Amino acid sequence: MAITAPIPTLTSADPVDFLTDPLALNIFRQALIAAVVMGATCGAIGAYVVLRRLAFIGDALSHAVFPGVVLAYVAGLPIFAGAMVAGALTSVAIAVVSRGQRIREDTAIGIFFAGAFALGIVLISTQSGYQRDLSAFLVGDLLAAGWDDIVFSALTGAGVIGVLVALRKELLLVSFDRTYAQALGYPVFVLELLLLLLLTATIVVSLSAVGIILVLAMLVTPAATARLLVDRFTPMMVLGAILGALYGIVGWYVSYHLGWSPGGSIVLVATLAFLIAFIFSPSHGLLAHRLRRHPQHSARRAAIDQPSGHDHVAADEAVVASLERRHPPGR
Repeated sequence: MAITAPIPTLTSADPVDFLTDPLALNIFRQALIAAVVMGATCGAIGAYVVLRRLAFIGDALSHAVFPGVVLAYVAGLPIFAGAMVAGALTSVAIAVVSRGQRIREDTAIGIFFAGAFALGIVLISTQSGYQRDLSAFLVGDLLAAGWDDIVFSALTGAGVIGVLVALRKELLLVSFDRTYAQALGYPVFVLELLLLLLLTATIVVSLSAVGIILVLAMLVTPAATARLLVDRFTPMMVLGAILGALYGIVGWYVSYHLGWSPGGSIVLVATLAFLIAFIFSPSHGLLAHRLRRHPQHSARRAAIDQPSGHDHVAADEAVVASLERRHPPGR
């Protein structure tokens, strides 16, 4: 849907009015809730996106849902359902094709990313009457989010975060060392496919807030900021979710008072926060590195920064020891 409600501009310097004005109308309250749900979900799963260097596949899946959006819209079906089906099919295709030895994962991603998005472009070119409405899914339209959309997004987001928490150690082990996880008897392919499906669900949740084009920024930026502030993975995931929700709130207020695009405002706030953390982070900021003089500081590494070929037991003994006790080899 196209935006139908006007975006007010800043008219009062009163801090109370600044905070309460956006809450006066129901449509703006709905938009704020949708932004928070999107930010928290993206920030949580973003820890895996950053850790496993999945930014490319996140971008690919965000574009791969486009044909599902177009088909669902034309057929009069729920947009989220069409996007989820298209994204899930693309995830399965990428996982299956890249499972072999001859086609690498990045190659499979490039093939299906381009193919799915091209299909969406062809479909939308045949539906000239729908181009204006469908463009909202490219850049986001928070004001179009109704309570049904919010409830769906909240339930989906809660499900994604719930699975991430329940399978944290398993997903973390596969992320650090898939060969070791395979030797322990874990279903590595299933776990990796599950992570792709969770990523797809998160992208679908984010469609109304930031759209297909900007969703990658929310998958990466909050988690990358958290990575500069904490050393352990679990705090990184929690802080990423908190930062994502906070960016949604601040970005929406900026959008409301300055008349900017909501999705663009949220992403700009997230980018600015990352740059501040990159420069001023006490442990890993640019200034902190410049000011250090002791050699033991330069040797310090974040616990989630695993060099290539690093032995998993030495990297995270507590996680592996716990997994071995719970799931002995040959499971």
